[in-house]
Amino acid sequence: MYTIKEVAQMMDISEHTLRFWAKSGFFPFVKRNENNIRMFSDNDLEWVKIVKCLRSVGTENKLVKRYIDLCIVGDSTIPERYEIIQTTKAKAQEQMKELTQQLSLLDYKEKFYQNLIKNNLEDSWNPMNKMQPEDEAV
Repeated sequence: MYTIKEVAQMMDISEHTLRFWAKSGFFPFVKRNENNIRMFSDNDLEWVKIVKCLRSVGTENKLVKRYIDLCIVGDSTIPERYEIIQTTKAKAQEQMKELTQQLSLLDYKEKFYQNLIKNNLEDSWNPMNKMQPEDEAV
């Protein structure tokens, strides 16, 4: 059994976030010990993993809760859970595409700055280097 602090460290999630998720009903089987401290089992960690995955892509709490509730109902809800996973995956793929584009731009800018540093050049793209003296008076 694991405390919130231990789960937070293992899963790289803040304790605050785990408490919020627990209060939101995302971990339906987490028990409390004699001191009223939440204790997570290995099985509960599987719930944490899927919740972290869904939330990291931006799935709304309401839909995460729906997914959890469907899991509890059982196998008759597999088609709806499948739909949630498909939608989430499509969203993740779109985010990945955007991140890839951003990474490409950052790679370009990194090489651009390396060249400036190596050759002791002025940054011709920096708007501050293009300002005229009359632009500075505000």
